[in-house]
Amino acid sequence: MRVLALETSCDDTCAAVTDGARVLSNVISSQARFHERYGGVVPEVASRHHLELVNPVVAEALDEAGVELGDVDEIAVTRGPGLIGALLVGVSTAKALAAAHRRPMAGVDHLHGHVAANFLEPDPLDPPFLCLIASGGHTLLAAVRDRAGFEQLGQTLDDAAGEALDKAARLLGLGYPGGPAIQRLAERGDPDAFEFPVAMRDDRGLDFSFSGVKTALAYAVRELDADEVEARRADLAAGYQAAVVGQLVDRLERALDADGWEAVALGGGVAANALLRERVAELCRRRDLRLKLVESRLCTDNAAMIAAAAGSVAPTPYPGYLSWDASA
Repeated sequence: MRVLALETSCDDTCAAVTDGARVLSNVISSQARFHERYGGVVPEVASRHHLELVNPVVAEALDEAGVELGDVDEIAVTRGPGLIGALLVGVSTAKALAAAHRRPMAGVDHLHGHVAANFLEPDPLDPPFLCLIASGGHTLLAAVRDRAGFEQLGQTLDDAAGEALDKAARLLGLGYPGGPAIQRLAERGDPDAFEFPVAMRDDRGLDFSFSGVKTALAYAVRELDADEVEARRADLAAGYQAAVVGQLVDRLERALDADGWEAVALGGGVAANALLRERVAELCRRRDLRLKLVESRLCTDNAAMIAAAAGSVAPTPYPGYLSWDASA
């Protein structure tokens, strides 16, 4: 079944066409350059740019896939969570396309999309598996027992991992987005030069907390003068990244200890982090587990993952979707 999917939950305008597990196109138009001056995503700016970009992005996705709207069997769109104005652009566009071409439409949970990215080629992974989702807005452990959804085993109690990396980059003067900048700088640093805490080590639960490591970095920067910060910026980035990744891997290992999982997957933008992928791969080799690492383009927000998740969501047939509730 061919699915045209839209994803506009934050600052990336995305459209994709899939045919089963095959990705025929996956177009991502990033707004990062527009938000860089603010040090983060401004919701109204994101919404306005989605309005400008969504139609050209959809057209590009169809062209790249070599199909027309009439060849599509279903339209899928992210219904949440996300920035409400940004979501409305995607939902309204999907409704219009579905109405004009009398196609069923499926509203997809964004987090389910990150899980479902693992269902796509190459090397699609079938449930059951344990999935760590880490992004700018979400950090959680998901027990994936079938394609219909997932059970949340643990979640962040404050900042998400990606948000913590973005805030650290701002403290270190690295700009936005922060995750890739921290990774590049950390490659030149010593992760043991500074000691950063890994939260809740004595708590055997599966929740995450990144506010403490963020505060520790702020204190470390405050105690150094400007020249020292400049000289030791790479060490600060390396130690901070190691602490964030260390907590993610620690909770993943706890979840593996608690149940008999045979496969592990990653999802979300932080899943593209090289250190995290290396540490999780090492963990899976040690435990003889199958590991699915999706391509980087499927880690960050994208529409192909929304199309993959739509396969397990009952679509609303024409004409009922005209009263479809985006907040449901």
